Amino acid sequence: MIRNVQPVKGLSVSDAAPQSQTSVEVASQPEVWEWAVAHTRDSAGLPAKGERVAVVGCGTSWFMAQSYAALREAAGHGVTDAFTASEFPAGRSYDRLVTISRSGTTTEIVQLLSATAIPSVLLTAVGEGPAAAHADHEIVLDRADESSVVQTRFASTVLLVLRASLGEDLAAAVADARTALAAPIEADWVAADQISFLGTGWTIGLAHEAALKLRESSQSWTESYPAMEYRHGPISIAQPGRVVWVFGQPPTGLAEDVRATGADLATSDLDPLAHLVLLHRLAVARAEERNLNPDTPRHLARAVILD
Repeated sequence: MIRNVQPVKGLSVSDAAPQSQTSVEVASQPEVWEWAVAHTRDSAGLPAKGERVAVVGCGTSWFMAQSYAALREAAGHGVTDAFTASEFPAGRSYDRLVTISRSGTTTEIVQLLSATAIPSVLLTAVGEGPAAAHADHEIVLDRADESSVVQTRFASTVLLVLRASLGEDLAAAVADARTALAAPIEADWVAADQISFLGTGWTIGLAHEAALKLRESSQSWTESYPAMEYRHGPISIAQPGRVVWVFGQPPTGLAEDVRATGADLATSDLDPLAHLVLLHRLAVARAEERNLNPDTPRHLARAVILD
């Protein structure tokens, strides 16, 4: 990992006292990932190669949809579009609809599934909910469910399962997640007054998710962009005391341009999904530094159910 700052000596998830439920869920990700890949190996309903696919979610699930869509197209499996449920183009034709809802109760997902005739699959942590009643197939990742309002392990587990469905060998990603759980958290990351997240290809979704995670858990000022777009304006806010966090390999010249601003650059050789695990830990650390409870962020509920 490239850093311009010094690590917090000895800081780890186990040092939190008392430990938040979010921290417990973050730390469980490698084991949950291994279970999920084995549990879903023969699951019905996931897209076949060549199908034209729409992937739909809300909030965090939308960003996981973006990452999967980019991965599936890049792997040559067929046209794959990602939408937030409220903006799904009803008149467009697809062979398969993949929906993601942790609770299985998200109003916009229920409404979309109930209104479409497209063959559909729901990935959820809670089986037989309102959304499942309208889906053709349901994949229940119950061990990835969370008590916390802020999503961590459910979202990462869904994306891992979808990556596995594309034929990826994810043993290295699981190992990297364990490395991310043991890695030091930089003091300047916790104290930074602003963090921008960047990605390319499938990691753009991770960048958007990382920014959301810090906004939710610690009320942080965060932004997120495709990496090549960062120099088309957003770099103007970079300065000492701020961080630019890149998922995946930075484009040529970007690291040098960021360092010239005085901002800290955070990159990693870990699998980008494991790099997101490190971000989960940072989200908890920033919340606790601000005397906020990472389990119960303000104005948010575990599921969005609209009247």
